[in-house]
Amino acid sequence: MTTSPHLLPPQAVGQPIIYDLSKITGSLYISNSVAANNKFMLSCYNITTVINASVEVVNTFFEDIQYLQVPVADTPTSYIYDFFDPIADHIHSVEMKQGRTLLHCAAGISRSPALCLAYLMKYRSMTLQDAHTWTKSCRPIIRPNNGFWEQLIHYEFKLFSKNTVCMINSPVGRIPDMYENEVNSMMSM
Repeated sequence: MTTSPHLLPPQAVGQPIIYDLSKITGSLYISNSVAANNKFMLSCYNITTVINASVEVVNTFFEDIQYLQVPVADTPTSYIYDFFDPIADHIHSVEMKQGRTLLHCAAGISRSPALCLAYLMKYRSMTLQDAHTWTKSCRPIIRPNNGFWEQLIHYEFKLFSKNTVCMINSPVGRIPDMYENEVNSMMSM
């Protein structure tokens, strides 16, 4: 769902999609912190729950919206794994009540997409590779950090007893295998 430009606040018109909400499913969206604190945008998308996956972003609390905090820093050493099940369960429960969830972090690139991938694996039965492909098609800027990738790989194995993504060595360090061609292209320039 794309909001028409005449409905957006003046500062949002002409801004790249990173300033908008990215629709992942009929009831789940990802954004950055700016969009998550925009009352007009939350209202346009009928958001009923906002999940803030950051330690540094402070939400503006709007009436009739439920807020949850996932206090995780965007570093490869941050532990996000313990939040995969409870956040996926919460997103699912909001969906079952016909609500809509906005999952955000500072930029909507690493932490919130990592939680989104966990949700898609658990409740949409997607492999990690398929969940990433789907989410990236909806929000092209996603790129969970390598520590989150390692935890997502463990989570996929917990759910399905197999993996579709693995970490490999590359000229820039360990990366998910799905980024291998991208890294090789960058290195050949």
